[in-house]
Amino acid sequence: MSDRCDHDQEIDLEEQQILAAIEAALPAMPTDRHQLIPLLQHIQGTHGYLPLGGIALVARHLKMAASKVYGVATFYNQFRFNPPGRHPLKVCLGTACHVKGGEIILENFSRRLGIAEGETTKDREYSLERVACVGCCALAPVVMVGEKTESYVTPSKVEGIITEIEIQNEIAERAKEKHEPESDTQ
Repeated sequence: MSDRCDHDQEIDLEEQQILAAIEAALPAMPTDRHQLIPLLQHIQGTHGYLPLGGIALVARHLKMAASKVYGVATFYNQFRFNPPGRHPLKVCLGTACHVKGGEIILENFSRRLGIAEGETTKDREYSLERVACVGCCALAPVVMVGEKTESYVTPSKVEGIITEIEIQNEIAERAKEKHEPESDTQ
């Protein structure tokens, strides 16, 4: 439980740092309202997403209503409002993947992770997206796990993909602990 609270506080601190960075960067940005989309693209390019608090900061900078900035940002599907997970999962739903069960694969990831498409798990470990086509139609259905392409994905393979990531995380955590100096011994 304590670890969970520490993790939540860490995430809140991370978002506060992002908002502080946005606030610090805005004075150097143009104040012309026509620069709204490039400004939002810059923030997302820098931080990976548009935090809702960042939209209010942009609105104040451009002297616009926050609802108008939010309306523009939500109109374009290029903008995301949730931080990307450390392991972004992109389920291809192009024609070949759709025909070979891509929707079922997306649903399996959604159920396994407890998030809908476009969302990120609370621990920011995974984010789930649907993509139009990744260009690997001969390998359908395809899922991109970060930069890695998983081919011929089946519903039973979904669990294996998540388990593989969890095992890699545990191995990395053990290696990190092994190399950290022991501060409790002194």
